[in-house]
Amino acid sequence: MATSLGTTVGGTTPAVVTPVGTSPESERDAELQEHETILSPDFLSVAQITEMLAKDVDGVEQKLATFLNFKSLKTCLKEAILLDYYVSGFLWARSMDFSIIQYQKFMTLLDMLLHNLRTLHMSLENSLKWLGEVMAEIGPSHLQKNEKWNIFDIKQANAIIDYLKISLFQHYKLYEFLFYSTREEIVIGTETEINEKLQIQEETFNARIEKLKKA
Repeated sequence: MATSLGTTVGGTTPAVVTPVGTSPESERDAELQEHETILSPDFLSVAQITEMLAKDVDGVEQKLATFLNFKSLKTCLKEAILLDYYVSGFLWARSMDFSIIQYQKFMTLLDMLLHNLRTLHMSLENSLKWLGEVMAEIGPSHLQKNEKWNIFDIKQANAIIDYLKISLFQHYKLYEFLFYSTREEIVIGTETEINEKLQIQEETFNARIEKLKKA
């Protein structure tokens, strides 16, 4: 688990089409199989999460660096930024007092959002849409289908969206810059220019976040 960044499969989960003439039992089995693919495979194992829960901040950093196979933290800006992304997410989840399965799904969500950005070049708008689809499956709106699939309650789901807003989405251009630019461009790139682009998107972005939370 977590031996490399972005090994999970990103993108929209396809809807299951039930063939004509199938029984209610087979429909439920198909729906169960669809649900089990949400945020799978897990980014961190139960053993890895349990191990980190017993560590302080420095210990969490060391464990995640090992799990991610980051070996150049002192000289590689990209590794340092990505490690901070995951460590900050894990520590935030610890402040939420999540269960082990909630840790797994939240950390997998963090990883898949980066995977979608880095590998699929997913735009901010499409990333928000993808998040909405995922939260519809693992969040409170799924209660109407089957309560046992409701991994996060309303308060937790809204807190996750708020956290992603300040940790990833408000800095989306910076992460795009990190993944798509050469080392030289990263060194000489101006933060002011990037922040100006972020400011232009701010109003539209906030409207999308509020719409996502009400979905």
